[in-house]
Amino acid sequence: MINRPLRRLVALTTAAIAVGALAGCAGTGGGDANSTDAGGTYTWWDPYPQHEEGSDWANRVQACGTEAGVTIQRTAYDTTALTNQALLAAQENNSPDIILLDNPAVSTLADTGMVSTTDELGLDTSKIDANLLAAGQLDGKTYGIPIGANTLALYYNADILSAAGVDPQSIKNWDDLTAALAAVSATGNKGITFSALNTEEGSFQFLPWFWGAGANLDELNSSDAVDALNLWKGWLDKGYAPNSVITNSQNTVWEEFLTGGFAFAENGTWQVNSAAKAPFKTGIITLPAKDGGAAPAPTGGEFIIAPVQQDTARYDTTRKIIECMTTSDGFVETANTFAYYIPPTEDGQKALLAEHPELDTWVSAVQAAKGRTSDNLGTKYPVISEQLWTAVQSALSGATTPQAALDTAQQEAAAKTGE
Repeated sequence: MINRPLRRLVALTTAAIAVGALAGCAGTGGGDANSTDAGGTYTWWDPYPQHEEGSDWANRVQACGTEAGVTIQRTAYDTTALTNQALLAAQENNSPDIILLDNPAVSTLADTGMVSTTDELGLDTSKIDANLLAAGQLDGKTYGIPIGANTLALYYNADILSAAGVDPQSIKNWDDLTAALAAVSATGNKGITFSALNTEEGSFQFLPWFWGAGANLDELNSSDAVDALNLWKGWLDKGYAPNSVITNSQNTVWEEFLTGGFAFAENGTWQVNSAAKAPFKTGIITLPAKDGGAAPAPTGGEFIIAPVQQDTARYDTTRKIIECMTTSDGFVETANTFAYYIPPTEDGQKALLAEHPELDTWVSAVQAAKGRTSDNLGTKYPVISEQLWTAVQSALSGATTPQAALDTAQQEAAAKTGE
C-alpha cells in the first residue's frame, strides 16, 4: 500500500522550471486528472503535444489502456509546464495515474513524496541499463522506468575531413580531436561548433567534456573540471570554434553545421534524419574522453512514473499499462516514433539495431551515458548546473579565467545547496 505525505511541493516548483530548459513546443492542458467513467478511465500526461490524437504515439498509448481493460485520457503539455502541473496536481490531491516526465525532473517530484516507487508498484527494472535507470533514482529508491534515451555525439562532415587528411575513426581522445581541428583549420575550413548557451543547454553540451575529464558535479573547480573548460577556451582562442558558441542553442549549432562549413558539430540523436538529408556526406563518432574511450554524455528522454493515488486499488491497472509500454517491442516502437530514442535494455537495443544498424554508434553513446541527476544529486542538480553554465560563459567570453570561473561556481553551488 502506498500512502505517504507530500513534502516541499511549493519550494520545488522553481527547481522544476530549471530542469525543464530543454522543453519542446507549447502543449494543451485540461481535464480532471482523476475523472473516471463506467468503463474505467486512467489519466496520462506526457510532454508530446506535437503528437496529436490519432497519431501513432497517441494510438499506442490508447492500445496499452485497451490491453489493461481501460480507456486512457491523455493530456499533453510542454516539458516545463508538465512538471509544474504535476506539482500543482499533487498539492490538490488530483494527480494523474501516469506521467511521462523529463528525466532530470524525476528526482524533483520524487523528493516531494508524490511518486510511487517501482518496488511499490511491483515493476521489474532488472533488465534496464543501470546507467540509464540511475536518472530516476534517489536515496536508493527507483521512481520510474526510462522509455528510451537520447544523448550527444559528434557529427562530422566527411568531405571536410577528407580534404584535411583526417580519418574520423582515428579520433580516440582530446589530443586526437584537437589535432584534427588544427588540420581542418589549415585547409581554411571551420573546426567545431557546439552550444555554450547560458541555460541548461550549455551545461548539457559541456558535461561530456567535464565528465570525460574525470570531473564530478560535487566539485566544480577540480583540476579535471578546469582541464575541460581550458579545452573549450583553447579551441576558441585558436579559432577552432567560433565565438558564437556562447549564444548558440543546439538548434543554432545544427543550422551552422548544415551550412557545410564546419568539420564537427556536437548534437544529438534527434538530428539523425536531418543529417541523412544534408547536402554533404556526414558521419558520427562518440564524444572522446580526455584520455580515450567514449565520454559519458548526459541522457535525455523521459521516464514513465506513477504518482501516488488516494485510491490504491488503481495501482494494479497502472502497473499493467506501464508494463505494456516498456516491453522490448514497445521500446523499439518508442525509438522509431521519436527518431531516435535508444531502448534502455540490451534486448531492445539489439532489436533496434536489427532494424537500424546505422545507429550502432548511438547505442554505444547511450551505453556510456550518464543521468544529470545521477550520483544522488537529486534536486541539487539545477542549482549546480546553473553555476556550471555561468562559469562556462564567464570563461569563454574572456571575463575571467577557467580556474577563477569554476572557483566561483563551486563557492556559489556549495552555498546554495548547503554543502
